[in-house]
Amino acid sequence: MEEELQTEKQITFLGLSIKTIVVHTVTYFIMGLLALNFLEYKTAFAEPITREYMRQVDDPIVALGPSLQFIRGILFAMAFYPLREILFGRRNGWMIMWLLLVTLGILSTFAAAPGSVEVLLYTKMSVSLQISGWLEIMMQALLLSVILYYWVNHPEKKWLAWVLGIIYVLAVTFSIMGFVLA
Repeated sequence: MEEELQTEKQITFLGLSIKTIVVHTVTYFIMGLLALNFLEYKTAFAEPITREYMRQVDDPIVALGPSLQFIRGILFAMAFYPLREILFGRRNGWMIMWLLLVTLGILSTFAAAPGSVEVLLYTKMSVSLQISGWLEIMMQALLLSVILYYWVNHPEKKWLAWVLGIIYVLAVTFSIMGFVLA
């Protein structure tokens, strides 16, 4: 009980927001680059059923995406903060966070997002096309959960803050440059 109260006192909304923004943007950027290159998103997004729904990967606004992920980072932090005792004050809190992200944010969205139960049931999009993105988004959710959990629970690891901070600045810089140069 004392350890849980200690965790709750140490985690501020501002601190959690900054860490969540940084970790989410970094994992989003890295997994997006990997998916773009290895999951053939250029081809998948050009398919007749997706080209009307998804912007093409060479659209300038797509390049801007990583620099706008701070918005989602804040939203995630707003959801994580009231659950901080459960997510960061327990040994397997990262797993709880990952399960929440996967079940509520990927599989069970209220919107008809590709890969969700809604799209599987109610659209004509092929199942293989929908689940092809699962590797990227489930892995990104896992990395977000593990890295954020570790960073929040080990604030003394200054090297982690520096590494993530540098990657964050590079991701945002490359994102803005990609948009401007497109």
